[in-house]
Amino acid sequence: MTTKSYDKAFKQLDSKPSIKNKFIKHNSPKKRSCGIALKPCKRCGRKGAHVGQYNLNLCRQCFRDLAKSIGFKKYS
Repeated sequence: MTTKSYDKAFKQLDSKPSIKNKFIKHNSPKKRSCGIALKPCKRCGRKGAHVGQYNLNLCRQCFRDLAKSIGFKKYS
């Protein structure tokens, strides 16, 4: 559900506060304590294909862009 859809639902539920609270409780995003969604890329914010080694915290696409400037070499 997109943000606009939530705004539309909130406008409809403003007159019914108890139902609105229940809607918020059951549709809010889950609190994460571990897993892939906990560590986003610090450059672009992607959550998948994460390079966390050497405390880089970059996705693979951003790592590829920055690798030479950071000091990594490509061996063929």
